Amino acid sequence: HAPPPAPKPRPARRREDEAAPSGRLADDPDAVLLRGDASAFRRERVSARDWQRLRRGGFSAQDELDLHGANALQAEALLARFLAEAGAHGLGCVRIIHGKGGSDGVPVLKNLVDRVLRQRGDVLAFHSAPPAQGGTGALLVLLGRR
Repeated sequence: HAPPPAPKPRPARRREDEAAPSGRLADDPDAVLLRGDASAFRRERVSARDWQRLRRGGFSAQDELDLHGANALQAEALLARFLAEAGAHGLGCVRIIHGKGGSDGVPVLKNLVDRVLRQRGDVLAFHSAPPAQGGTGALLVLLGRR
């Protein structure tokens, strides 16, 4: 019999009091995303495998909403309507393009979309898209099926 394989070291866990270098901490809903920050959210019922697939862009978006040119009020209404229609059609993954923001470094639509999606029960998870699909200017969103 061969000896058992040597244990593999696990990466050190980040302490809660250490801040992420950029972006929002998962437990701080009031943090503001800046221009290049990745946006991410995951409910507990989303498996680690599905989360990894979403982060890598492994799900194909079945529909897309582009919010370029909309102000915050218009964007919120468009987003609510889009998500309601996506849910009614049983879509599992959608892409929302919010853009990377203005020159001041604090993107209004990006923060609005992040906040609204976190509050919706039909949103299982979302993550900034891979660079080829819009990068930090777009989100891939997993929706709960009816």
